Amino acid sequence: MKFIPTKIDGAYLVEPERLSDERGFFARTWCENEFRQNGLETKLVQCSFSFSPKRGTLRGMHYQTEPHAEVKLVRCTRGAIYDVILDLRPGSSTRLAWVAAELSAENRSAFYIPKGLAHGFVTLTEDCEVYYQMSEFFHADSARGVRWDDPAFGIKWPEKVTTISVRDANYALVNE
Repeated sequence: MKFIPTKIDGAYLVEPERLSDERGFFARTWCENEFRQNGLETKLVQCSFSFSPKRGTLRGMHYQTEPHAEVKLVRCTRGAIYDVILDLRPGSSTRLAWVAAELSAENRSAFYIPKGLAHGFVTLTEDCEVYYQMSEFFHADSARGVRWDDPAFGIKWPEKVTTISVRDANYALVNE
């Protein structure tokens, strides 16, 4: 695997390294040793997936607070998404900075998202499936979110949002 650092400390784009032959290819998407060697969290306790049938569906921007803050490894296994991570860590030199990447079934890349970052995405195709691996169990009392369109972040979404949950649409702005 290739671990490509982003401008946000501790966040990586993880690209599989393909071993190809006449049958196609094989690629590793998770290796505890490789993650540990790169100083990344290796504890994974929960895996989930989401399915979004419509292009323009937005999910996010979500995170969990301490003591249940979580690391996420996120990849798109069907379709394509514009995946965004946002640094909310107090004292971080990149606080309120965001990074985005297109994750798709075709490129098979993933985002490694450290604790203290919010995560969200908008679907770029119909019938998108996103697979999540997390270092912490879901705790509803620690679940939080910030507005996807908050001017304080200035996230540039490439797709018009046509479907969003009431909860995601109504998170408060950070300056409220």
